[in-house]
Amino acid sequence: MRFTRRGRRPEASVDLTPMLDVTFNLVLFFAVTTNFVQTEQAPGIEVDLPRASSETVLSDDGDMDVWVAADGAVYLDDQPVTLAQLDEAFRARAAAKPSTLVVIKADEGVAHGRVVAVMDYARNRGLSRLAIATRVGDDGG
Repeated sequence: MRFTRRGRRPEASVDLTPMLDVTFNLVLFFAVTTNFVQTEQAPGIEVDLPRASSETVLSDDGDMDVWVAADGAVYLDDQPVTLAQLDEAFRARAAAKPSTLVVIKADEGVAHGRVVAVMDYARNRGLSRLAIATRVGDDGG
């Protein structure tokens, strides 16, 4: 008994060109529509951060940003606060999440004692993760 071989079936193939076109168009769309926002300054708060040769602290959404302006005014997440209000905010955050990072963004002309006072309030309430924000750049020296 002899079986005859019929012609081979044509192999199925998929053209990848349309799929690649769609993929590249999506990449281009997302690249063009991405917002590049610098969070160096909060709206309405004038702070000239000191310069450093490198920046090592990465911010997270759960961080507490404390701004200390050149005139000594203190802002917590863009809202002006007194030291007593700041102390209460630190107390509440320490109770809710003790691992919160407190990022202090102080003007380079502010008195050192004012920054130390903010750090002291945070530490006394149990927030021991502290960072001082700087801007990257050389100091000209």
